[in-house]
Amino acid sequence: MVDCQSPAVVGAGDDLKPERVGNGHQTSPAAEGKSSYMATKLYVGNLSFETTEGDLLRMFEEVGQVTSCTLIMDKGTNKSRGFGFVEMSTQEEANKAIAEFNGKSVDGRPLTVNEARPREDRPRGGRGGGFRR
Repeated sequence: MVDCQSPAVVGAGDDLKPERVGNGHQTSPAAEGKSSYMATKLYVGNLSFETTEGDLLRMFEEVGQVTSCTLIMDKGTNKSRGFGFVEMSTQEEANKAIAEFNGKSVDGRPLTVNEARPREDRPRGGRGGGFRR
């Protein structure tokens, strides 16, 4: 079973951190020696803002074993940003989840489900915000 009780909170400039799995340990591609790490990690987009991490977990458990799930929350409002990530235990289960859920209407919204891609580096702002004269 996966511990999906504490939602991830990220802001616009934050990088995604390794997930915590059921035993409280962090996972990373290097730590696990997985070359197909990203292939089993799925991006799930166009979620209803009322969808919870538990809802996401239960939905994907219908097609296989979920090793981690994260619903991305807005740092300022602590509300869902409408997308998340689910990692399946095998490539076959990940493919089955994509086939089952991509385009499926959930809460009146067609889901986008595909293999997660590594986050691209973005240039950080130079001086920050505020009033300038």
